[in-house]
Amino acid sequence: MKAAVLKQIGDDELDVRTDAAVVAPGPDEVHVRIRAAGICHSDVSAMNGTLPALAPGVMGHEGAGEVLAVGEQVTDLAPGDHVTITFVPPCGKCRECLHGQAHLCAVHTIAAFTSPRFEVGTEPTFGFAGCGTFAEELVLPRDGAIKIDPDVPFEVGALLGCGVLTGVGAVLNTAQVEPGSTVAVIGCGGVGISVIQGARLAGATEIVAVDPVTQKHDAAKRFGATHATTPDGFDELKQELTGGAGFDYAIEVVGLAATIRSAYDATRRGGTVVIVGAGGEDQKVEFTAQELFINERKILPSFYGSADPRRDIDRMLRFWRAGRLDLEGMVSRRLALSDINDGLAALQGGDAALVRQIVTFD
Repeated sequence: MKAAVLKQIGDDELDVRTDAAVVAPGPDEVHVRIRAAGICHSDVSAMNGTLPALAPGVMGHEGAGEVLAVGEQVTDLAPGDHVTITFVPPCGKCRECLHGQAHLCAVHTIAAFTSPRFEVGTEPTFGFAGCGTFAEELVLPRDGAIKIDPDVPFEVGALLGCGVLTGVGAVLNTAQVEPGSTVAVIGCGGVGISVIQGARLAGATEIVAVDPVTQKHDAAKRFGATHATTPDGFDELKQELTGGAGFDYAIEVVGLAATIRSAYDATRRGGTVVIVGAGGEDQKVEFTAQELFINERKILPSFYGSADPRRDIDRMLRFWRAGRLDLEGMVSRRLALSDINDGLAALQGGDAALVRQIVTFD
């Protein structure tokens, strides 16, 4: 089968191989044929070493497909079922899962770094984040396959695996944005657009999209932003909308020290700063003890939108069915697996026309 393989950390391109194979599914695992996979910036971050990954490894962590086979202990999925892939499968038994923090479950995450999921040629090969959705098939824990109705398009199901759950979840789960609030969103890529949609769902009255690429501003407004600006105009807009006091919520979706600091500075006293962007270890943000004490702004990191995929994927689909969450509109480009490097190059190049690219396997 075909798979896009990262040969070593630091490579700019993936090697599209035709001699890949999946490991045999264990008793509590499922074998899935991937039908659609999203290209997420986290894939690029893993390739360049910003996020942890193992090489050689099949990249991709956002996808949907149909079940081909299940292990003997899997009783609630069957061949032919449609599923969304989650890269943070909750085990349901650990301390985090039992305390309502399923997104912090590390049971399957640890296994992903110790158990190769593929074989390419004769070499054991890992799946990025325990997945590897840039492959025609994969095997993963049953907990990592969330059943969806067969009428849900596979590309819609793929978006739910990471970007949408991360962005909307940051608003509804992590920040718990209140109706009538003012929200600033720093970064208008695929996850930023999902944050904007989440703020609209939460009933925010002013939603300000901040991005240096002006071509992204129209898309931000199409998905729910009431205003859009470059970083240079951000302070002026803050003055206009809040009288200089600052926004109730500022949600950062870039992962740079400068944008995290900008989010903090844009928030009112007593407001909430949410950090969604996945930054590297070199991105260090400084605050004085005095400003933290005086301002009492809450700083909330948001990993995977603080989501429980067992609950929240269904919730996103209900928003989608009600016409309140535009998922089809987020798909900017479809491409074959053989063109994966073109998609990665467009993402790294900051193509302003892209919200989300989808690899299709039909």
